[in-house]
Amino acid sequence: MKQTFFLSTDYIELNGLLKRMNLAETGGHANTLIDQGKVMVNNKVEHRRRNKIRVGDIVKLGKDEIEVQADLGE
Repeated sequence: MKQTFFLSTDYIELNGLLKRMNLAETGGHANTLIDQGKVMVNNKVEHRRRNKIRVGDIVKLGKDEIEVQADLGE
């Protein structure tokens, strides 16, 4: 399922994004998914738990996809 995350700061850490978007139940669960190589950022497997996700990045976990867009506050 495609989802959009509206980012209002410079970045969000990968494990925090997974948790905020309810793709992981806890921070520990998010870290486990990342450690197991199940998370992709911009079509590359990502193993850095705290990778800085910025506007324009696309995060994938299984069939779920998150597109990060700027929160323009409108």
